Amino acid sequence: MIALIQRVKHAKIVVENKTIGEIDQGILAFIGVEKNDAQPQADRLLERLLNYRMFADHEDKMNLSIQDIQGGLLLVPQFTLAADTQKGNRPSFTTAAPPEIGEQWFNYFKNQAKSKYYKVETGKFGADMQVHLINDGPVTFWLQVKPS
Repeated sequence: MIALIQRVKHAKIVVENKTIGEIDQGILAFIGVEKNDAQPQADRLLERLLNYRMFADHEDKMNLSIQDIQGGLLLVPQFTLAADTQKGNRPSFTTAAPPEIGEQWFNYFKNQAKSKYYKVETGKFGADMQVHLINDGPVTFWLQVKPS
């Protein structure tokens, strides 16, 4: 399972001209599901995401997590993160989970996030979403948890 995370000052998701998820300071996380992902990968990725130290402390060092600053978490399903881009000029999605499995694991991830953290907003699986954000830094990280 993959998360491309960005530290943001503000972010929102718009679907059909309606805002469906919005946060102020926090993390915008694009979530990709790969073929062999299961509960252990989802649980570990969420643990890393909630504890990842990407916010500055009083000495301007990245020592604080989203929980430390009580920031928002905006989760966006994005199957293209699982693309194989190693060769050619067109991505291959052979490593991505099929849509029904991707949706199942994204929903699991979303529900677990909401049960463990109080400021969670989400995009909509399979929707044509417009993502608006003000990147803070910019600070962007790639987190990936692979099956053992």
